Amino acid sequence: MDRPSASRQAVPEEDITEAKAFIDLFMIAPQTLADQAEFRCMQLAAGGAISLPSAPAIGLNRVLGIAALEDLDTAFEWMSKKAGRRYLQMNAASAPQQTHDWIRKRGLVPQGNGWAKLRRTAPSTPLIHSGEVATRQVKVTEAEIFGAMMCAGFNFPANLTPLWSAIVGKDGWTCFFAELDGRPIATGAMYAADGRAWLGGGATVPEFRNRGAQKALITARLNQGISQGVQTFVVETAQPSAAEPNISHANLIVAGFEQIYTRMNYRFPDDS
Repeated sequence: MDRPSASRQAVPEEDITEAKAFIDLFMIAPQTLADQAEFRCMQLAAGGAISLPSAPAIGLNRVLGIAALEDLDTAFEWMSKKAGRRYLQMNAASAPQQTHDWIRKRGLVPQGNGWAKLRRTAPSTPLIHSGEVATRQVKVTEAEIFGAMMCAGFNFPANLTPLWSAIVGKDGWTCFFAELDGRPIATGAMYAADGRAWLGGGATVPEFRNRGAQKALITARLNQGISQGVQTFVVETAQPSAAEPNISHANLIVAGFEQIYTRMNYRFPDDS
């Protein structure tokens, strides 16, 4: 990864950790999937750009972790050649005026309430979860089940199952099932590197929601991170509002996470 300049140091460390996870996701994705689904990624400075047009999620069609204007120009040019809905993610509150001017001149428009970025330090001792839901690590032989559950949970097309299946058992990644009476009902993943970890992949089978599965998975990943020497955990979820509450955000706050900023999603013009 390039050594950051002074301007690049404005990128929050939490965004850098997340960008590392998605760059690694691309690196380990099957080549056949990358070819068939036009899955592409460009690493730039401390962040990068990622494009998977058939995935409805913002997280796989965005520019993240870039602050310097010359890098934003490069990322914009690269992303403008991709298909689908594309986004720039930026902490608008901390961005300088020149960055806001850059966004406006290129026709990027904020969409929705943005994403809440949350962080917590590692617990001093392992956490205990009580309830009817149990958790365990996913076996390599269960990778396809894990990938299929994540695709179903995030409303991805089934042909993207290999994307999430690929992370099971890979260096840096730990994948979990939440189970009820021995049946997997939810998924969760963690990417850890250099003492920091990103949490993602939280999807629950619809008929088993509101049973505590994601709370259990948060605890499981925090405890796993402790065992691996993780010092800081980061995660993101939709920014809640009075009109649109978010149970995932509430679960994370209860688990000791603190919201540190809101990151806006700036949508690219459709004709770019």
